[in-house]
Amino acid sequence: MNKLFAKLGLTSLALLPSLAMAAPAVADKADNAFMMICTALVLFMSIPGIALFYGGLIRGKNVLSMLTQVAVTFSLVCVLWMVYGYSLAFSEGNAFFGSFNWVMLKNIQLTAVMGSFYQYIHVAFQASFACITVGLIVGAIAERIRFSAVLIFVGVWLTLAYLPIAHMVWAGGFLAQDGALDFAGGTVVHINAAVAGLVGAYLVGKRAGFGKEAFKPHNLPMVFTGTAILYVGWFGFNAGSASAANEIAALAFLNTVVATAGAVLSWTFGEWAVRGKPSLLGACSGFIAGLVAITPACGYVGVGGALIIGLVGGLAGLWGVTTLKKWLRVDDPCDVFGVHGVCGIVGCILTGVFASSSLGGVGYAEGVTMGHQVWVQLFSVGLTIVWSGVVAFIGFKLADLIVGLRVPEEHEREGLDVNSHGENAYNQ
Repeated sequence: MNKLFAKLGLTSLALLPSLAMAAPAVADKADNAFMMICTALVLFMSIPGIALFYGGLIRGKNVLSMLTQVAVTFSLVCVLWMVYGYSLAFSEGNAFFGSFNWVMLKNIQLTAVMGSFYQYIHVAFQASFACITVGLIVGAIAERIRFSAVLIFVGVWLTLAYLPIAHMVWAGGFLAQDGALDFAGGTVVHINAAVAGLVGAYLVGKRAGFGKEAFKPHNLPMVFTGTAILYVGWFGFNAGSASAANEIAALAFLNTVVATAGAVLSWTFGEWAVRGKPSLLGACSGFIAGLVAITPACGYVGVGGALIIGLVGGLAGLWGVTTLKKWLRVDDPCDVFGVHGVCGIVGCILTGVFASSSLGGVGYAEGVTMGHQVWVQLFSVGLTIVWSGVVAFIGFKLADLIVGLRVPEEHEREGLDVNSHGENAYNQ
């Protein structure tokens, strides 16, 4: 992986502690400001982006429960990240975990740099990724899970799934050594969260009345608002993963624009052809599908490749929330797996194809062929699915043993807002 960084000129992508120690003693002010802005944009994606997007998708009697779950899990992850999460994910360790050298951020000096910006900003930037990953999961288990069970699950899953996968991919661990390409979180964020959400949806069970009653989004303007916030924030997600205000950040930025537009069009026209009408919900879903699909690829592929990834991602997401969802027989209210899982897998695999210099990408590491890179991408996807799935099963089962996963049926039918939180979103 280090050879790949050298080939791409990505010296600012140095995430390994050994590389950080060799970084200049003084941070570049432009890169530092750039990374602070990108970090704020990613935080904006979670609060309020994910909260509003998911909140609009579910029924009005549960919207406050969704906003509360997103807000409180966000805060829990922030605290755990500073206590031990960052250390286990990004300090020097073995192939799967870092060490406890940076617990409570000890041994990180105020002036320490990571690449060309202060390490404290790297801590915050990576915290924002961890927060939004956990936030994605709650959409799959919405409207019937106990709030306390969510918090127990988050603690287990963050520790045993998110941290090791982040270390394996972004901190010189097992998958990085294998040559896996994941620029901004196809495996670490989207597939990781989607698989956990799918496991949770199966274990918590279907909502009361599912398949018999119409469960429609209660507020599409809220969905659109959340989508718009996610779209803007995603540029911090993708461009910021270049770790510097450089040409790779510019490439990631442009690829994000192009791929997302392509996905919106392919989803909209695909839905139009199949269902007879294009919908706002479909367009919003196309935005998310394109953003997810290009995330692992945005710093590696050319603009043409990004457009194809977006077009394919839009159709793949549409298939995921219609056909695949029926095959799986799962109640995933916010289509976490159908969009984030399916499009994340598609994006990761196509990264291995379109990173080729012959197709306009930045090229592979020395001696690597397209076939080998695609195999590595497939392996990284498979490992993430199995790892996250097993840990999610353990996490949800522990929560079930301690407090129980599901609220009583009468509370579910009346709504989680009033029963779990003692509030109502709207005047009755």
